[in-house]
Amino acid sequence: MVTRQVPRPAELLELMRFKKPELDLRKRRLESALTIEDLARIARRRTPRAAFDYTEGAAEGELSLARARQAFQDVEFHPAILRDVSSVDTSCQIWGGSSALPFGIAPTGFTRLMQTEGESAGASAAGAAGIPFTLSTLGTTSIEDVQAANPGGRNWFQLYVMRQREISYGLVERAAAAGFDTLFFTVDTPVAGARLRDKRNGFSIPPQLTLGTILNAIPRPWWWYDFLTTPKLEFASLSTTGGTVGDLLNAAMDPSINYDDLAIIRSMWPGKLVIKGVQTLEDARTLVDHGVDGIVLSNHGGRQLDRAPIPFHLLPTVAREVGQHTEIGIDTGIMNGADIIAAYALGAKFTLIGRAYLYGLMAGGRAGVDRTIHILTDQLIRTMKLLQVRSLAELGPHHVTQLTRLHPLHPEAAAVREDADT
Repeated sequence: MVTRQVPRPAELLELMRFKKPELDLRKRRLESALTIEDLARIARRRTPRAAFDYTEGAAEGELSLARARQAFQDVEFHPAILRDVSSVDTSCQIWGGSSALPFGIAPTGFTRLMQTEGESAGASAAGAAGIPFTLSTLGTTSIEDVQAANPGGRNWFQLYVMRQREISYGLVERAAAAGFDTLFFTVDTPVAGARLRDKRNGFSIPPQLTLGTILNAIPRPWWWYDFLTTPKLEFASLSTTGGTVGDLLNAAMDPSINYDDLAIIRSMWPGKLVIKGVQTLEDARTLVDHGVDGIVLSNHGGRQLDRAPIPFHLLPTVAREVGQHTEIGIDTGIMNGADIIAAYALGAKFTLIGRAYLYGLMAGGRAGVDRTIHILTDQLIRTMKLLQVRSLAELGPHHVTQLTRLHPLHPEAAAVREDADT
């Protein structure tokens, strides 16, 4: 029999201790986000459709992006046991310097259109967290202003070699003068990918007021207030900004770039030179032969060639073949700290986050970027402790199995490609 009693007032009072309400709406909103997907849902509510879809979307059927995200989900971890993981070391060395965490902020274009604080919020948050920040050629904050926002941190610059070479060369010189230590030469954008969401939304730079955009803006007046009451958008390279994103890319990018351009940029740049957009083992080997300091396996977040290779699937082979000769980074599809740990275990020395950073920015400006970094950091530390590894250096391929959904219909075709690479 259960013995019952009249509840004691003191015990009732203990149960009735209410949490103090958070009056700061932004802080309350961000604290409610426990995952990057939560930040994305907040961002969707707070950002006009065209701007949000520019961040969220990818090329054509968006298969490359979906496959990249699925690849990280299709991972099985293999934890050790009985190891002291009361503290773990998340720091790493990458491209000539240190980072407090094995990820940094990727280059993103038109960032102040997502939220008015733009790259300044990203750079200052990165500096506070001790991780690198990368400014895009198509960024909306100048090289010098990014350096001012992150004066003591590591700033990197992403370069498109454009039809007007003198523009690109001038950017290289400015980034070097501002103390940026690493240059990303992006090589997967000879022309713009078919970003159908942008076309359907009529997304242009600067945004154009239409009946559709006005109706979409009604429940989001804060975005338009910020946009209309802050300085005019300024790009790191482009002096004209009219037209769709695809129009701008096609006008600026040059499909004729080749290894001669790589040699010129190498001769101009005093820091580390990293090639972003590598998608085959053969190209990785060739770039190593050309003496680059690093490569980033990337399909541009699925925004260029749809059905492109999945960087995370490519990673183990490239790491095995060239990892002793160059430092390998990876992006596309990273939405969780566990994704970062899986990539590091399979041979990546660094990872880059793009959309995850922008979701935080749209959700809450600088504080939202801080929240993105906090969420990913918490996830990766927890994953390390549950794997029972005390440092990133202890991670290895034995910790991860990649579970495959996609495989060649004719396995001999994959063997033929491998033979051609060798």
